[in-house]
Amino acid sequence: MSKIIDFQCTYANSVGIKKEAVKGLDLEFPQAYKTCQGMVQLALALKKYDKTEFCELPFCHTVEGEAMGGDVNYGDENAGPRGNDYICTTAEEVLNLPEIDYSQGRIAEVLKACKYLREQGEDVVLYISGPFTILNMLMDPRYIFKIFKKKPEQMKLIFDKLQGEILRYVEEAQKAGVTMLGYSDSIGGLNILGPELAEKTVELFTYPFFKKVETILGKETLLQLCPKTTFALLGMEKAVWRDIDLGAPVKYTAACQKVVGKTKFVGQMCIKNREFVLENGIIKSIELL
Repeated sequence: MSKIIDFQCTYANSVGIKKEAVKGLDLEFPQAYKTCQGMVQLALALKKYDKTEFCELPFCHTVEGEAMGGDVNYGDENAGPRGNDYICTTAEEVLNLPEIDYSQGRIAEVLKACKYLREQGEDVVLYISGPFTILNMLMDPRYIFKIFKKKPEQMKLIFDKLQGEILRYVEEAQKAGVTMLGYSDSIGGLNILGPELAEKTVELFTYPFFKKVETILGKETLLQLCPKTTFALLGMEKAVWRDIDLGAPVKYTAACQKVVGKTKFVGQMCIKNREFVLENGIIKSIELL
């Protein structure tokens, strides 16, 4: 019998920039969140400060929703970009939103920053958002859950629309040279959706989405899933673990780098847990069924 187990996340709400990390940099906020140049400086500074193996972009979960027309409060160095006023109240309004134009706006600047950093020899993780995180930029969650419960056929259309947008984002990221992607949708976790809607989400969105992602990921591209998503796929018997032995204890973040090209999906731990060590030297790959 299938059953989704939740993952207790402690990183979903981390926002803003540590002041110590950007001390001495000639940056103005919130402008630094909006331009390629600012993002590059921030990413390099945070990599150095956090002593991690790669640069991370962007610094919030609002980019896709904004690119679809969402209203953003760009914040400052203490609190990064976040949603402002909702722009939709009905499924029809969401479905009528324009497709994302990846050649303009902040989402284009994110991709430019990824490309620049890759050209400078940096490894980059580009974080992409799942459907509920994107919808949270566009619509009050009360309306989202009402649609899901009372008009599931409309929710399926919304899922399909967002699936197409995220797939195109993955393709654009690969064009920019990104070889590591991070996927999360903590707002769509079991603890918020409840068992029934969490299971429906796997059936209607998560599993078909990742089956399509699997076909467009290049041989040298890795997608790191939030463990909440991983456990949802495993719990619904849509995926299984496969061990990859790296031969020695290694930090999880470094292990992700090492398996680029060896698998397409990992996700046993949050990639933001920088001190987590795989003591047995084994990282678990995710194989979709």
